[in-house]
Amino acid sequence: MELKDVRRIAIIGAGIMGHGIAQTFATSGYSVTVTDTNRDALDTLFDRIGKNLATFVEAGLVTEASVPEILRRIRVAATLEEAGSDADVVIEAALEDFDVKRALFNRMDAACPPHAILASNSSSLLISDFASEVHGQDRCILTHWMNPPHIVPAVEVIPGRHTSEETYELMCALLLKVGKQPVRVRKEIPGFLVNRIQMAMMREIWSLWDQGVASAEDLDMAVMGSFGFRLPSLGPLLSNDLAGADTSLRVGSLILPHIDNSTTPAEGFRAMIEAGNYGLKTGSGFFSHTPDEWADIVEKRDRILLRRLKCLYG
Repeated sequence: MELKDVRRIAIIGAGIMGHGIAQTFATSGYSVTVTDTNRDALDTLFDRIGKNLATFVEAGLVTEASVPEILRRIRVAATLEEAGSDADVVIEAALEDFDVKRALFNRMDAACPPHAILASNSSSLLISDFASEVHGQDRCILTHWMNPPHIVPAVEVIPGRHTSEETYELMCALLLKVGKQPVRVRKEIPGFLVNRIQMAMMREIWSLWDQGVASAEDLDMAVMGSFGFRLPSLGPLLSNDLAGADTSLRVGSLILPHIDNSTTPAEGFRAMIEAGNYGLKTGSGFFSHTPDEWADIVEKRDRILLRRLKCLYG
């Protein structure tokens, strides 16, 4: 199969990630079918995508006149079998659970056309493991989209042990066509690139918060107002070169012995989770807000990210 042959996309999962992935493909002209076992996720799918598109219109990334046509390209299906029956590319965006993903990939293998690419949006699991029973493992690949997926440009592309080069290149080309930046991960390792780097930072942040070194507000500002301010335009390794690699080596040699090197999250963070404080999901985490306040935070986040996206492609 070539890029020109890809016409229909199926998304398995209509949650936070699935609805944004569906929007991305529909905006680029593809016919998209979405399914989910959660009826509420399907019932609210068009409302959520509609709100996203309204923000895109305000940012000048799509026209108001194009919104109805984008929404018309999306349909919902009651079952995975219905959604995948005529799909050229199927993207699973379900719960991050090994057994769930294994069962879904076995069903996708049985229900989808023999030529269809079977992709997962897992953020930590390896496709070689949970897709090991699929007959056409050469067509299986992992694409790790970042939240919010309809805005964040980077998508990690990770092949399994049996993924063909044709599948790998086709998926990268497809992502480029829909406006994403494929990050080619050539070695299948837990966490891939982004989450390994992110978790290294979060381990230290959780530890500093747990020790009472700084508040959640100041920890966020320390990142946002320093290296985080540079990151949208300047990657960490280029920053390293610009600062002087010799200087970075000296600073690293002094600081690294003092950095948290535990293999488990900080106890205070774990206690917060055990107390049922998950952040937006429950109303409280490091920060506490009402549902309306959380909605405003998400809307503000999306507006800021869309402005950055315009700068990136400008």
